[in-house]
Amino acid sequence: MCIPMIPGTLAFAAVFGTVAAQKGLTLLEATLMNSFVFAGVSQFVAMEVYPGTISWTSLLAMVGVMSAVNLRMLLLGASLRPWLGNVPPSQTYPALFFLTDINWVIALREYADGERDWGVFLGSGLFLWSIWSLAFFPGFMFSSYIQDPRVFGLDVVMPAFFIALLIPLWKGKRQTISWMIAGSAAVVTWSVFGGYWGILTGALSGAIAGAFADE
Repeated sequence: MCIPMIPGTLAFAAVFGTVAAQKGLTLLEATLMNSFVFAGVSQFVAMEVYPGTISWTSLLAMVGVMSAVNLRMLLLGASLRPWLGNVPPSQTYPALFFLTDINWVIALREYADGERDWGVFLGSGLFLWSIWSLAFFPGFMFSSYIQDPRVFGLDVVMPAFFIALLIPLWKGKRQTISWMIAGSAAVVTWSVFGGYWGILTGALSGAIAGAFADE
């Protein structure tokens, strides 16, 4: 189930390795961040605000920005309630560490098709975590050869990756309306305030629109 996502995950992780190296992280620091944070987009955001020398102010800024970006995980996790609601908490909460946009899509698709083995969610998460934890290494090691990732088109990896994830989720008018509202709210927020608050306002406005729109 994860095979179609391997090329994108490899490229995504390798780009993070390049960015981490260029920001001055050691191989150990990059490895620990990649494996224990395991948050994709948030790791890129953290690197953008990473000052090189950590202070309490910069640390709070990084935590705040990453928290705003990752608030979407509250919505993704809540949508898994029908599947994980009957699973013991001792299994559910550790498994949620491996929640990503990718295995969330896989889990919802399989649940809609009648699958009830929640190992689909956990197994795909573990598989993607393993790839993500290793694939950053080539990007880190060869970062000196990639001074400007935009020259190689690496800056489009992340948006292309998420656009590809959206395709299997589209089912008709309800998704179209909520997605348009989410996208519009995100663009307006970014235009007015800048930064990453558009991710939060887009997610919330899209979720509210989807909740009130009938089929």
